[in-house]
Amino acid sequence: MPSYSKSESKEWARYNVKGQWSTLISPFTEDDLIDEGGLRKNIRRIRSLGTSGVGCTWGMGEFWSLTFSEKIQIYDILADESKGNWMIGAHVTHTSVKEMLNLASHVESLGFDLLMVAAPYMVTKTEQQVVEFVKILAENTSLAIMFYNSPQFGIVMSPEGLKKICDIPNVVGVKEASFNKQLSIDTHILLGDKVLISTPDEWIFAKGKELGFQQRVMFANTSDWRFDMPGKNNYVQFIDKAIEGNIDQDFYDLKIRPIKSISDKWWPRIVSSMNGVLPVSLCKYWGELMGMAGGHVRNPLLNMSDSDKLELKADLKDFRPSALDLLNLKKY
Repeated sequence: MPSYSKSESKEWARYNVKGQWSTLISPFTEDDLIDEGGLRKNIRRIRSLGTSGVGCTWGMGEFWSLTFSEKIQIYDILADESKGNWMIGAHVTHTSVKEMLNLASHVESLGFDLLMVAAPYMVTKTEQQVVEFVKILAENTSLAIMFYNSPQFGIVMSPEGLKKICDIPNVVGVKEASFNKQLSIDTHILLGDKVLISTPDEWIFAKGKELGFQQRVMFANTSDWRFDMPGKNNYVQFIDKAIEGNIDQDFYDLKIRPIKSISDKWWPRIVSSMNGVLPVSLCKYWGELMGMAGGHVRNPLLNMSDSDKLELKADLKDFRPSALDLLNLKKY
């Protein structure tokens, strides 16, 4: 259960929200139900990597396709698996303010640590609309809020617009995922000494060292469970050092860059093929190759083609779990 008041939330976040945060996919069974056993296995696997926290029902969780009851089911499962001693967050963006507040209320009742919210898409065309939308959530919850700045929601907030959002008392930071490097840099410089600003890719650490700012949390990405396995958590180790200002480039080049280069090949390729949509299908199948539960993506997303799956499987042949690894992974 969070131990902060609204007025303390920014200070609480600066000292407690740090390290590598992961993000969950929503695994589905063949008959298109939430794969509860698979989800629990994925959560335990991610936690075993040494991650600081995890979020659910985000972009990679296909939140737009989930029913209200399915979101509640996922919240309940994650709260149960966290045991109250691992940080957890929930994404509650909805086109209906009432539904958003109902989701937030349930999340708060379960003892989640924070909320994630983005622009409500469809009719949000101005920055002031987004600011007012976030204010409604903030006024109706005691939880800390991270804002998600992403073109996936139809509007990308400027650094000045993000400042207005972060002036709201219990907004504690921004996941700056605009994929505009200069916007990320400008946001770090403008707000990074006041709230958490997180760009979900490693390039930000070297740029911060160059320009004099320090990112304190990787909030959040799929790189931990796509790149690491229990006992081989190279990505998490790198992030934990980098947030303290220790950028171990030799370690990165040796342990992470080879698999990251595969991700850098496939991520833009799938995004481009889907005309800009997040590559959920890629991450789900990649996770399956690494021994996690995935399943299909829901319409209107499209699954990877069989030929792409074969090519990705070949690309990852040197990084996939061995027979012994798979045996050890069964305990998660």
